[in-house]
Amino acid sequence: MPFKKPRNELIPMQKKDLAIQSGIHRTSKLEAPIMLLTGHEGDIFTGKFSPDGNILATSGFDRMILFWNVYDECDNLGVLRGHTGAVMELHFSTDGSQVFTASTDKNLAIWDVDTGIRIKKLKGHQGFVNSCNPARRGPQLICSGADDGTIKLWDARKKGAVQTFQNVYQVTAVTFSDTAEQIISGGIDNDIKVWDLRKNDILYRLRGHTDTLTGLELSPDGSYLLSNGMDSTLRIWDVRPFAPQERCVKILQGHQHSFEKNLLRCSWSTDGRKVAAGSGDRFVYIWDTTSRQVLYKLPGHAGSVNEVDFHPYEPIIMSCSSDKKVYLGEIDY
Repeated sequence: MPFKKPRNELIPMQKKDLAIQSGIHRTSKLEAPIMLLTGHEGDIFTGKFSPDGNILATSGFDRMILFWNVYDECDNLGVLRGHTGAVMELHFSTDGSQVFTASTDKNLAIWDVDTGIRIKKLKGHQGFVNSCNPARRGPQLICSGADDGTIKLWDARKKGAVQTFQNVYQVTAVTFSDTAEQIISGGIDNDIKVWDLRKNDILYRLRGHTDTLTGLELSPDGSYLLSNGMDSTLRIWDVRPFAPQERCVKILQGHQHSFEKNLLRCSWSTDGRKVAAGSGDRFVYIWDTTSRQVLYKLPGHAGSVNEVDFHPYEPIIMSCSSDKKVYLGEIDY
């Protein structure tokens, strides 16, 4: 995808090759097995690869959205400004042309990747917006969850929310079902709720976590849901129609949630064989979904690891942290 620098001030960034070793077994096209990206001025809460895997977007407490080249020297491509509060979560659109952001300024924003311009501001929440997620297919639908206890459905082509669901407690994580006929939400009441967009009501609940939900992500095939909770468990749920009543199929452990109470996200590898999660103990955790064993416990960060993302095509993992650093590292196939 051709990428033009955003029409914003460029901040000089530092890159550091952390693995100048001869004869090391390489599994990716990264310039080095581990790359360190620095330039953020505060805690980094969120980071995602673009669908084509060439660009990385990161953001957090400093309110800036930074775009990076994934390959070569991981140059900073540009800085997007516009939010007046911390950016809690960001996602690329499925075609990679837009980025959606959720912020503590109570707004969501839609950004054009090629120009770096904010296309639209989505207003309607009355509290911090903790999470957002675009639908995988169909119209440009976005869901969001906030501290005002609402889950909102947005159409990027329209002004204002299309639909609002009222939850009793703060909502900390949201995602769509594979068909975008349901929105899945999690919050401080420990329950995962599946909301039916047609019936405008809760379809069913997923119970098992004993503390606040911090991250939700649907598996690549849309059959399973991954959840991260402050009870220091990662859970995999069967969200297919007509699944057995006991939908929790796996519980993964090892990572930790710290006193910081950050919203630690979680993610699936493209093939669905691995999952990863942020951790308050400063490590990156990657599990095998079949054996439930920790495959990798990766050191390097000096603060809470808030989000981890798998590259869409290569064995590369991204981690971003409260230490203001982003790491790109290659793992084995």
